[in-house]
Amino acid sequence: MARRKRRYPSDTSDAQWVLIEPLLPAVGAGGRPEKHPRRDVVDAILYVVRAGCAWRALPADFPPWQTVYWYFNRWEQQKVTEQILPIVRRQLRADEGRDPEPSAGIIDSQSVKGADTVGQDSRGYDAGKKINGRKRFIVTDTLGLLLTTMVCSASVQDRDGAKSILLDLYLRTRVRFVYADAGFAGRLLEWATTILRTTVEVVRKPPEQRGFAVLPRRWVVERSLAWLTAHRRLARDYERHPAVSEAMIRWAAINTITRRIARGKPAVRQQKDVITPAT
Repeated sequence: MARRKRRYPSDTSDAQWVLIEPLLPAVGAGGRPEKHPRRDVVDAILYVVRAGCAWRALPADFPPWQTVYWYFNRWEQQKVTEQILPIVRRQLRADEGRDPEPSAGIIDSQSVKGADTVGQDSRGYDAGKKINGRKRFIVTDTLGLLLTTMVCSASVQDRDGAKSILLDLYLRTRVRFVYADAGFAGRLLEWATTILRTTVEVVRKPPEQRGFAVLPRRWVVERSLAWLTAHRRLARDYERHPAVSEAMIRWAAINTITRRIARGKPAVRQQKDVITPAT
């Protein structure tokens, strides 16, 4: 199978592909022989996430959009992104000199406008932000790396939507301490302590603060939301089902994390070449 030439900024680098390829399902697991290189399929998915185009608008040098979309759905059914994300996150944390498994996290939400493809059953109005669409909840570690995400109607209050994502966090990780903003204050704190044995600490603005100011811990998750919305597919919500929105968020996070790991590879190789004794 001949590979297409790398020509888009969203295409995976060789170092990225070395990270991603072994984490995909085994070739032939779907039954029929595969006609297109998997790297082209992954590049096509990342093109949609990064450029924000419709599936049908994929450039002609990618595999047919129906094929790419089939792989996207198939891999989500197999929970591929949910399996890849913690593996690459652990590797980046280890490269940064951190414990591979975080013990603290930061939670935040983001309301985004919903396109006409978002059905009435999963969209709502956020009166505080004056946005009609959906709300994304994310929890990151203290480096800003995604731990888990949840998408729901924008009308859901932060303290109500947080219960689902904190439960998912409890089941997936060992994080038992979470920073949050004032929107998560109230009964949620007692619920998290009693049910999940998780401490949620609210980071409040200083009483004298006027205008914008960077708050300790809080800025990390806000930066992560900015990283996500740099992927134009996430600038608003186009997906018919919230689960697809969550998959897009995970693909964006995987792309960001693997790029950060790949950028460190040349320096690591050079250092190893220096310290490795001659044989």
